[in-house]
Amino acid sequence: MPEIDKIIKDFYGKLPKFDDGRIDYHTSDTAPVITVFIECAGRILLLKRSNKVGNYRKKWSTVTGYLDELKPIKEKALEELSEEIAVSATDIEKLYFGRLQKVEDGKINKTWIIQPALAKLNKKPEIKLDFEHTEYKWIDPNELSKYDIDIELDKTFALVKKYFDHNL
Repeated sequence: MPEIDKIIKDFYGKLPKFDDGRIDYHTSDTAPVITVFIECAGRILLLKRSNKVGNYRKKWSTVTGYLDELKPIKEKALEELSEEIAVSATDIEKLYFGRLQKVEDGKINKTWIIQPALAKLNKKPEIKLDFEHTEYKWIDPNELSKYDIDIELDKTFALVKKYFDHNL
């Protein structure tokens, strides 16, 4: 993932940091994020965002997080899966990364640089939600656009799924 690593390094040098060293994207009109889709037995996991998150409250989404640290992208994906839904590396059969996607959201004046990923699980795990989500459901991927989803989630899934299918 050299491209996303370079992008994070560029932001790291330009933006303010939190006390713990993470990049603070609040004042930036662009932010790189990771979006990890979870697939098991042909279904994907949707998570409903809580009122305690900054953007897309009450929208259906998946595991996401700012790329706000200088760490390998695989490590960040595993960290987000563990924090948000209590899925560990041992639950994952394969982790795929798709091509970067830029999504502009004019409503909040933010451009997202999305690193999509797809975690294919060995079996359905017990999902334990953190504060970022209020509920979850396993759905047929073809039904994704029927939900009140966060910005272009369906297009992001289609891109990473295409990459996944191509690399089988």
